[in-house]
Amino acid sequence: MSVHETTDPVEILTGASAAGAKVALFDFDGTISLIRAGWIDVMVPMMVEALADLHTGEAEADLTAVVRDFVDRLTGKQTVYQMIELSRQITLRGGTPQDPIVYKKRYLDLLHARITHRLKDLRQDRSSVGKYVVPGSLELLEALRTRGLTLYLASGTDQDYMRAEADLLGVTSFFNGGVFGALDDYKSFSKKMLIEKIIAGAECRGSEILGFGDGYVEIENVKAVGGVAVGVASDELQCLKIDTWKRDRLASVGADYIIPNYLSRAALFDRLFAL
Repeated sequence: MSVHETTDPVEILTGASAAGAKVALFDFDGTISLIRAGWIDVMVPMMVEALADLHTGEAEADLTAVVRDFVDRLTGKQTVYQMIELSRQITLRGGTPQDPIVYKKRYLDLLHARITHRLKDLRQDRSSVGKYVVPGSLELLEALRTRGLTLYLASGTDQDYMRAEADLLGVTSFFNGGVFGALDDYKSFSKKMLIEKIIAGAECRGSEILGFGDGYVEIENVKAVGGVAVGVASDELQCLKIDTWKRDRLASVGADYIIPNYLSRAALFDRLFAL
């Protein structure tokens, strides 16, 4: 993916104000946590291999483009939706897919092998937390709580895993609204459903929701109800540069601001909370 330096740490796309925000909704992986950084380099090759095994004559580059498109489009939803789309792509090519849950388990096994050393590192050394969060995350969460916002954490990662990882990173206590992840009954939870529940409970209006995310879905969901969305377009290596491809995707679904990390929190707040 291409990256570029930015002289302004906060890219202003609309300048929308979140001065009246009562709720902040965060995605987890890539927005707060870097434990699963590189997950896409596990998922995409696994899917491309499954499609290549059908021997349709398509070039690997073409299959990769197909997979990358739907993986990105569905990032932010529960992981199983990406596997459902893989199954559909196999069917379209004349194959007989396995149950999407089988593909999900295969992916999670591969991913676990990639990140197990990170989890071990966190369990053995609490001072390693800084290596596995987007820079400035803890300070940002503290600042939002100080402003009186209710914080929610919502992820497409399985709830048991993401809650355990949030605990390891020491961020769970910030989310006084709750920590929510994907369930086995995947139709019973989504970020869209959580937003609707917050609004229906009269906790706030849609325009009083401030969202932070690195994926297509959460930005789209927040903007759909009239909220303000901050796109976290980090390169996920050192998290100091904007990933141009990610930035363009987030901008295309209505992100109001783009940032590479939370180190320029003061500049972001000056824009977000201007009256």
